Amino acid sequence: HRITHCLKKIHELQKAHSVIPAHLIAEAISTLRGLDLRWSGPITPTEMDYVKQYVFAKYPQYCNGILNESEALDLGITGEEEESSEPNTKISPKNPSTPSFSRSFSDLDRTQLESSRLLDILAKKSSFKGNFMSIPEIQASNRALKHCGLNEKDYLVIFMPTQRDALAMVGESYPFFKGNYYMTIVEETGDGIREYAGRKEAKVVPMPESWLDLRIKGSQLSQYFRRKCKNTPKGLFAYPAAANGLRYSMHWISEAHRNSWHVLLDATGLVMGEERLALAMHRPDFVVCGLENNGGGGGQGNGQKVSCLLVRKNSFDTSAASG
Repeated sequence: HRITHCLKKIHELQKAHSVIPAHLIAEAISTLRGLDLRWSGPITPTEMDYVKQYVFAKYPQYCNGILNESEALDLGITGEEEESSEPNTKISPKNPSTPSFSRSFSDLDRTQLESSRLLDILAKKSSFKGNFMSIPEIQASNRALKHCGLNEKDYLVIFMPTQRDALAMVGESYPFFKGNYYMTIVEETGDGIREYAGRKEAKVVPMPESWLDLRIKGSQLSQYFRRKCKNTPKGLFAYPAAANGLRYSMHWISEAHRNSWHVLLDATGLVMGEERLALAMHRPDFVVCGLENNGGGGGQGNGQKVSCLLVRKNSFDTSAASG
């Protein structure tokens, strides 16, 4: 397997103290044009150099790192890379022959949300320092951010009664229009976005959960990410962090971003405080998670839950609320 060969080669060359996560190696390899990751064969010196340059340029904290081979053996990354599916992207690399490492977010940052309650809340939260928040709200925000491995510098936290309410708020504010997409693997009963996307004439593309499998089925999802679209961003992709007892890879966030999609990660299937996420490197645009509501007191076993919607500040222009 090409990933395994790459890991062994770099492991031989690098002697240092930190470990480069295997998902970053897979991310680098998945950007190689024309490389079918389902075929085995020795990694070439050129490919190995590319992987090192990609990781060291995009994640400089690993410039002296080594690779964890055993972790990478479980990756099972698949998918045949095709030609770039973004003929009309607004930003192009200065040198077409080298990868643009900052590209993941360059054409996604500062999208203008539509006038909505979410935009209004985000504008207010961005304008003030937050000292109007109650102590329980601050504590709950901190718990939600810690659960996701994120920080308040990059994300704003909003509380909603249910998962569906949180998603509906996203659907109301996201700039869907005729010509862009809403791709979703979120269960329909909890997906409050579909209705808004359809109402705004965006194409709603429901997908089977099995496509989150990083192996053979995952190549189908990869092909959808790379589909040709004259709009940038192409739309919103929503998927669960866990469902039916399975946890799914955060690799999909990075791949979606590379192909000009915003991402909503539904983490309501994880138990807050027990099953943590490490999202600092992937930086989804929205995250929904569930939080036990202890504010009302009482020690009931099945206490009320509140949903937390985390919004990445750099993804959207929240400088002013329209209307």
